[in-house]
Amino acid sequence: MAAASTTRLRLRVTPGARTSGIVGRRGEAWKVRVAAAPERGRANDAVVRLLAETIGVPREDVAVVAGHGSRDKTIELTGVGQAFAERRLASAAGEDGRP
Repeated sequence: MAAASTTRLRLRVTPGARTSGIVGRRGEAWKVRVAAAPERGRANDAVVRLLAETIGVPREDVAVVAGHGSRDKTIELTGVGQAFAERRLASAAGEDGRP
């Protein structure tokens, strides 16, 4: 059996926003807003929830692998290809998905 594919995404997170959502690209990273406050891991949990719902994967397939205490984070998705994840995020941000 082949190993599940993993994809890493760079994010720039704005915690404490009025509403949560995918904003769009910011350089190489995706800009994301979450309503949760940046305390006791709440914003990280909100980011994981938002990405799981947006991309359509279980929460356990989304993990913050770098930047736990920073606005700049690296997220790892298990079982999802890069192109698929990018298309879903672009769609959620209202972009056409082309660079």
